Amino acid sequence: MAKNHGVDALDARIIALFTDDPHVGVLGASRTLGVARGTVQARLDRLQERGVIRSFAPHVDPAAVGYPVTAFCTLEIRQRQGHGPVVAHLSAIPEVLEIHSITGVGDLVVRVAARDNADLGRVIDEIIDDVHVLRANTAICLVTHLEHRTGPLVEAAAAAGTESA
Repeated sequence: MAKNHGVDALDARIIALFTDDPHVGVLGASRTLGVARGTVQARLDRLQERGVIRSFAPHVDPAAVGYPVTAFCTLEIRQRQGHGPVVAHLSAIPEVLEIHSITGVGDLVVRVAARDNADLGRVIDEIIDDVHVLRANTAICLVTHLEHRTGPLVEAAAAAGTESA
């Protein structure tokens, strides 16, 4: 039995088109891809229902809204209460963009944005101002060489699905 990788070649083409041109619309996508409008709509609905496409929301650049400094904080936490209290604390800080549980040294890695290095100091102070946070180690991002992307991953998943079919 073939393993369901979540996308096929047409799904990958639809995702790539909407990633490159979010304003294309279903009719424009059907014309560009050479498939029926109903097919595009059904595929988009299915991809959303299955969680492959999580959002059509705009992708906001923190630097463009005044937060050009990016940093990654690795946190060691008290784990008796689990990650919940720390995640709740961090989620209330607007400059916290992502929170991930990790293995290895540390328990959580947090991506933050700041207006400048002094503001980063304020954000870090706010992050560690929780009884469950034991220690923070912060690395400032100097240059982003590759922005968050999923296109090549979607293409690989579609190719793997085709190979196993």
